[in-house]
Amino acid sequence: MNEKIGEIAIEGNLITSQQYQKATEEQKVKGGSFGASLIRMGMVKEDDLLSLLSRYYKVPSVRLSNMQIDTKVIQLVPASMAKKHLIIPISRVGAKLTMAMADPNNFLAIDEIKFITSFNVEPVVASDYDIIDGIKKYYGGGGGLAGKGSVSIDVRDYTLDDDDMNALEEFDDSDMIDVGDFDALVTGAVDKVEVVEGSDEADMKADDIDAPVIKLVNGILINAIKLGASDIHFEPYERTFRVRYRVDGVLRKALGLPIQIKNATVSRLKIMSRLDIAEKRLPQDGRIKLRFGKREMDFRVSVLPTLFGEKVVLRLLDKSALQLDMTKLGFEEETLRQFQEAIHKPVGMVLVTGPTGSGKTTTLYSALSELNKEKDNIITAEDPIEFNFMGINQVQMHEEIGLTFASALRSFLRQDPDIIMVGEIRDFETAQIATQSALTGHLVMSTLHTNDAPGTVTRLIDMGIEPFLITSSILLILAQRLARKICSECREPVKVNPKLLLGLGVPRGAIDGFTTYKGKGCSLCSNTGYKGRIGLYEVMPLWDDLKELILSRASSLDIKKGAIRLGMKTLRMAGIEKIAEGMTTIEEVLRTTMDDQK
Repeated sequence: MNEKIGEIAIEGNLITSQQYQKATEEQKVKGGSFGASLIRMGMVKEDDLLSLLSRYYKVPSVRLSNMQIDTKVIQLVPASMAKKHLIIPISRVGAKLTMAMADPNNFLAIDEIKFITSFNVEPVVASDYDIIDGIKKYYGGGGGLAGKGSVSIDVRDYTLDDDDMNALEEFDDSDMIDVGDFDALVTGAVDKVEVVEGSDEADMKADDIDAPVIKLVNGILINAIKLGASDIHFEPYERTFRVRYRVDGVLRKALGLPIQIKNATVSRLKIMSRLDIAEKRLPQDGRIKLRFGKREMDFRVSVLPTLFGEKVVLRLLDKSALQLDMTKLGFEEETLRQFQEAIHKPVGMVLVTGPTGSGKTTTLYSALSELNKEKDNIITAEDPIEFNFMGINQVQMHEEIGLTFASALRSFLRQDPDIIMVGEIRDFETAQIATQSALTGHLVMSTLHTNDAPGTVTRLIDMGIEPFLITSSILLILAQRLARKICSECREPVKVNPKLLLGLGVPRGAIDGFTTYKGKGCSLCSNTGYKGRIGLYEVMPLWDDLKELILSRASSLDIKKGAIRLGMKTLRMAGIEKIAEGMTTIEEVLRTTMDDQK
């Protein structure tokens, strides 16, 4: 920062090179900021320096010593970030936050403030010493600002007290760690994170990784938990190392880290997940179990070599957040009745379909949870096992040693099972054994990757399963999607063109009384208008009339038309009902479902 101000002052003919050297030497002796040294030595006047900075950065200048800043505005920006970037918020009008900055060209700081506050940042310039005095005044203490002209932050300055720790252990969303704030992520609080699995190796190699990097990684993991993220992406590029969270099914940028810490960060993640830190050419998969306070969290880790280094993706597996109550998943009353009726039958097959990330595993786990009784033997084949349950025998697939879904299913039949869950039907052999199991006195549940329920029938036929086996074994097919829910705090009604509603599939007679809603955006939903997700379900029992169509090898479109005629609600219809209930938006339904005519 000293060099920057010095260059500007020399370029603006405010000081000479010799004066710059003298001011630098004086600052080393007496401390304080470089700008304060210039003024103290009488080399420049305060107004002249501010005027020069304003012209250089092409933004207005302010003198913080002449104003009183509202405490609510100060609280928008964490003290650690203010100290790190030499910034201080001075006013807020609507969605615009005016920020006094020693360097208004610090776009990283501007982006971080935009992310954590959801406000548009308007920078103004202030002198470095004025901002330092302001930080001491409004945030209290000098922190790392009062050294020999240094503005580096010691992470030990940011330990949390007992009340803060209790709040973190409760994981209350109203007290989130600030996303994008490097210094907030390397607080003493993250020292409380304990690597439960692989801890010996992690401790043994901890000396190889700088302590701030260890704390940074822990902080990123903690923050993801608090935000309710499902995935964390560590992505290396040529000049930056980006961290993104997937929240409510949508990726958002969390941090832009220096490229220099890429290798240390990836190595730390590999050590935590018991992976080979020397192998950088091949993909690797691992698992991390962390204990933070009284809470344990599993992370599934995938490392992939890319052009600029290894990309790491962590899937968060939070059993405490797993919704096992089917009445709260988003089922309509009739579709829930049909699904529960099917899973409580002693024999037959129930299939759940949808793309990756559509909530199929949650639906199956909720069904198994309801069926988990002492009188039944339940066995599952999963790849991977995301959550473990008492009373359910879960088997992890290992294709490299020959333990596949098909081979596991064969073994299951010799284990006297009542209920079998197969993670996914991927090939003819698995489909064939699952069908035979359903025909020989077992309840079988599994998933497929198809677009809708009727398409599942044609997919099985394409795999080689005969239509008569399908009609004899399958009880019900459920297709599902996850749509983002409108934030309850900022929801408001919106007017929509009737033609759009008609195109969406709303019946013409229902358009007049049809009300749509949208989230305006607030601090609770990070200004997105959405908070949480809700399931959309298409439930297709195999009615006798449908069986006739399947036996005649009808197309999936004909099966779909027949199912609608018999009372099936499609994914699009389910989405329209959720719009009418004010739970989601037209945009979300269009994003997650297909036109019923296609």
